[in-house]
Amino acid sequence: MRVAILTSEAVPFAKTGGLADVSGALPKALSELDVEAKLILPLYDQVDRTLLNGGSVENVRVEWRGQVHLVRFWYSDVAGAPAYLLEAPEFFARSTIYGHNDDHIRFAFFSRAALALLKHLSFEPDIVHANDWPCGFAIAELNARRRYDEFFQKTRSLFSLHNVGYQGLFDAGDLWWLGFGDPPERDYFALDRHASALKAGIMAADALSTVSPRYAREIQTRDQGHGLEWLLRARKDRLAGITNGVDYTIWNPETDPHIAANFSAADLSGKRECKLDLLRRFALPEEPERPIIAIISRLVGQKGYDLIRQISGSILETGCFFIALGAGAKEYEDFLQRWHDAAPGRVGIYKGYAGEPLAHQIEAGADMFLMPSLYEPCGLNQMYSMRYATVPIVRATGGLDDTVRQFNPADGSGTGFKFGPYEAGALLEKIREALYFYARPEAWQKIQHNGMVVDNSWEAAAKKYLELYLEIQKL
Repeated sequence: MRVAILTSEAVPFAKTGGLADVSGALPKALSELDVEAKLILPLYDQVDRTLLNGGSVENVRVEWRGQVHLVRFWYSDVAGAPAYLLEAPEFFARSTIYGHNDDHIRFAFFSRAALALLKHLSFEPDIVHANDWPCGFAIAELNARRRYDEFFQKTRSLFSLHNVGYQGLFDAGDLWWLGFGDPPERDYFALDRHASALKAGIMAADALSTVSPRYAREIQTRDQGHGLEWLLRARKDRLAGITNGVDYTIWNPETDPHIAANFSAADLSGKRECKLDLLRRFALPEEPERPIIAIISRLVGQKGYDLIRQISGSILETGCFFIALGAGAKEYEDFLQRWHDAAPGRVGIYKGYAGEPLAHQIEAGADMFLMPSLYEPCGLNQMYSMRYATVPIVRATGGLDDTVRQFNPADGSGTGFKFGPYEAGALLEKIREALYFYARPEAWQKIQHNGMVVDNSWEAAAKKYLELYLEIQKL
């Protein structure tokens, strides 16, 4: 089977969130199942050029706004599967991946170039697997191409929804010169007097997937459908929920080169050194018996920072350290700074994205990992945390609910702590519950061990994707 995976970001090339982890890991996992998978994404300024280790594909013909562009794709195999990165500096030589007024133009061009690359390589895919709104353009174009282009006639499409809250909205007047001015594609994009690349992908794809079974159900409701719940309900017979996997070649405390000491489920002794190392990195007192609660996330409302802000004083009253890594909305960055300034010996912060090593060091050194999300399509950090004997405290939503089992002291089962209502009091109650068991080493070590032995590997997730691809081929 041949699969082309289109994405706006992928590890190790470019990352802003979980989409990059998924896009970077899935092609490799599919390759290990004998699927011929190719990964295609833009070449951003942020990409380390030393990763481009296989030369380039020259003079790929892209017809765009009445002109022919001859573009270049750089090749890499460092992610364990062939990857092609589109060199188009007029669109992607920017300081950030997203957040530009012409994002819809940038990713529409990328989508067209990605399909052009497949043709240039004579790689006729059985499945085009596109991810999130930036690649909704490719799904819509593929749908149109199948009506007149023999090369793509047998190609089927899967559109993965990682976060329905980001819909790729733009002025519907731009549809004509992006090449989507005629029906049915024009109607696919139409959304409340705007155009939405996400909606177009949902309507034009042969099948849809989300990144957890619960999120597949949640996006069909008013609370989490973000105005598209009616459409997702209409397509629910083509909607699958597949929980993301973890790349244990990267996230494994037994072999992780970024952490102060390696450890395993059989021998947790190295975690104490990782904890001391983390306290030093954040200039906090070296008091390893005091619990560390950590969070790594974008600083946006979705991630539960409103709840954390409401109970910040009560959190410190429990006697813990708090460590936060992330960047985003100024109001939350300012809150973290004020919290740190008020309690510099208890609160450690890093505003920004420090790269993978610090994230690994936090996962390895913390005792608890906080994910009080308003909604969370899948989430990866709760799964990383479990493998690193860091107990997750999460809200029971989306993939968090699917992957974390509430600890039951009666039988010793469970991998973390979950609360339901999106309320600060409910979060604080779970933090206190976790701290209660932290003070009881036998119970705490049982929770740690339970989490470390859970199999959230990409091998299991990739098999589910392969099964889905085979079903889509029959459509």
